[in-house]
Amino acid sequence: MNNSSILSTIRARASSILLKSLAALIILAVLYTYAALHFNYSTGTRAGLIQKFSLKGWVCKTYEGELALYVVAGVAPEVWNFSVRDPALAEQINQAVGQRVQLHYSEHPGVPFSCFAETRYFVDKITLIPSQPSIPTVSMPAQPAQPESSAPATAKP
Repeated sequence: MNNSSILSTIRARASSILLKSLAALIILAVLYTYAALHFNYSTGTRAGLIQKFSLKGWVCKTYEGELALYVVAGVAPEVWNFSVRDPALAEQINQAVGQRVQLHYSEHPGVPFSCFAETRYFVDKITLIPSQPSIPTVSMPAQPAQPESSAPATAKP
């Protein structure tokens, strides 16, 4: 064999190894993304007031929101950020901005790109919390009018 045929064989093998490695990396990335999006780490519910909800992103549009978690009145709320993948659910949440709600979510750590969501919490259900009835107050009866005396008042000089 001459040097040119050996060199072409090496190039062909190197190209083959490079293409197979690249294909394997792409397949691993796709499998990882699928697993991150379809298998959840935890599920739960959070209740609070939806204070912000929007469709964000330059290229990949995602629904992102903020839920204000009020623990005690008068104390600054903790803000919980969440993402929504379902457009029908996003419309329901958009209608509930400013209202008290309960959100059911699943946690997906390790989502590889912000094209899928900006947070790891994906909301999949919303329940409106009826407004609390106002605290009943005790009303004091009005003071009865003083009876007019039948005797005419005398004017003093």
